[in-house]
Amino acid sequence: MMHRKQAPPDQTNAENYYFIKQMQNKTAMVVMLDDGTELHGWVEWYDRNCIKLNRTDGPNLMIYKHAIRYMFKEEELRQRRRRNRE
Repeated sequence: MMHRKQAPPDQTNAENYYFIKQMQNKTAMVVMLDDGTELHGWVEWYDRNCIKLNRTDGPNLMIYKHAIRYMFKEEELRQRRRRNRE
């Protein structure tokens, strides 16, 4: 009798875990949009289609996920700039 490999799960919940962790810590984030716009703030909430980014330097925004190229912690940007100066 042959054993078939199980298909990988449709949901890993990695996105949920990541967003919940950043929301709880109010982690300062950098959100890069597909059009090259760079936004700074922290994620207040998210759902399947969008995130709400709270900002201190402008109005809070609801951003559709399909418009986000990538996002990362602002601290990573500071560390990268520090390394480039050294």
